[in-house]
Amino acid sequence: MTSSIEYKAWRVHEKDGAYVGAVETCNTDDLPENEVLIKVSHSSLNYKDALSASGNKGVTRTFPHTPGIDAAGEIVASTVADLAAGQAVIVTGYDLGMNTPGGFGEYIRVPARWCIPMPRSWDARTAMVYGTAGLTAGLCVAKLLKMDVKPEQGRIAVTGASGAVGSIATELLSKLGYEVVAISGKADHAKSLKALGAAEVVGRDVLAENKKPMAKPAYAGAIDTVGGDPLAELLKYIQPGGSVSCCGLVAGTQLQTTVLPFILRGVNLLGVDSVEIPLAEKQAVWDKLSGPWACKHAENNARDIGKAELDEALKAFLSSSSAGKIVLDHGK
Repeated sequence: MTSSIEYKAWRVHEKDGAYVGAVETCNTDDLPENEVLIKVSHSSLNYKDALSASGNKGVTRTFPHTPGIDAAGEIVASTVADLAAGQAVIVTGYDLGMNTPGGFGEYIRVPARWCIPMPRSWDARTAMVYGTAGLTAGLCVAKLLKMDVKPEQGRIAVTGASGAVGSIATELLSKLGYEVVAISGKADHAKSLKALGAAEVVGRDVLAENKKPMAKPAYAGAIDTVGGDPLAELLKYIQPGGSVSCCGLVAGTQLQTTVLPFILRGVNLLGVDSVEIPLAEKQAVWDKLSGPWACKHAENNARDIGKAELDEALKAFLSSSSAGKIVLDHGK
């Protein structure tokens, strides 16, 4: 496809049962044999990247490995006619950064069907302000809209509102006219959540375990980014006919609930996948985020880091101390 190129990547090695990441020199000859070689200028950080970097075999099976489930950059070489050298593209999801070398490297080689042309109004950095987190938030909102959840029906809760998905969801819902209740375990982020448009900010203790199978309805709908017990409690507070878009698991993968919210109030639990969905569905959300759904606060306040700062930033995800959007700039 093209002559070999040396480049830098942040790679994770397994050493004596521990997983250690560091910047090292790689060669494009060692990348998978796929159709499109991309020079990556920006990536973004996600919880799945932190899991990969910590050796989670449910995410990444073999090491050494380059994480980074998001990438934005320019095509260097392609065997596909409609993806030409020099074209700016976005790649998110599928197997990128899981078992295929990802966006924490300055080059990736991926199947053509993973590539989406960069929206005209965006550059690579802006695209990665959103990344998988923004795509997921957009898909969650789109599902609520599809279920005809309207602002006048009542408040919308967002769990994990300080996180990458939650913060964009909070800003987007507010932009669309919804009264958002931001639920966060980070009390010191109340001011920033209000700046995103949250009408109210409450602690995660509002979803502490309540042995009663149902609670007084409080929300017309919700976006849940955490899963586990908080999601089980949240379902008890949804108004009749309301909907919850579910996309996260940081609080656990198990859902211990009853059928009562579903059969007594007709609550809808909507699963959201941002990884394996068709490109057309991703493109539809990218088009909205780069247009009428643009979240300017997120774009203006994302934090940029270099490869040398990845280790600390990823560990913050695992300790639940990360907040907002973090963009990896390969030029730093």
